[in-house]
Amino acid sequence: MKLSIITVTYNNASGLQQTIKSIVKQSCKDFEYIVIDGASKDNSVDIIKQNEAYISKWVSEPDTGIYNAMNKAVRMASGDYCLFMNAGDELYSESTVEELYKVEFSEDFVEGIEYDQY
Repeated sequence: MKLSIITVTYNNASGLQQTIKSIVKQSCKDFEYIVIDGASKDNSVDIIKQNEAYISKWVSEPDTGIYNAMNKAVRMASGDYCLFMNAGDELYSESTVEELYKVEFSEDFVEGIEYDQY
């Protein structure tokens, strides 16, 4: 299985930085990371450029909204599964991707939830 992690963002530089940090900390690096920015007017592009070593593909251009940005990312993705993380989202732990690869998926859609909270 190949995983594409996707972040779509618009004018949320601090949230984008938080999400990138979460991605960078992953113990398993076997994934592609795609960032789609909707031509932000804050310093989002600067943050993307500062973290280009961790980003497989990125684009900053106007779009017609979040779903247009998500569809753009899916077209760029080469993974078997896409994990969407909005700017400001974080993975549960540093081993989240590693744990995903321990499971063999055959489903078209997969969701995850941490049950320890309930």
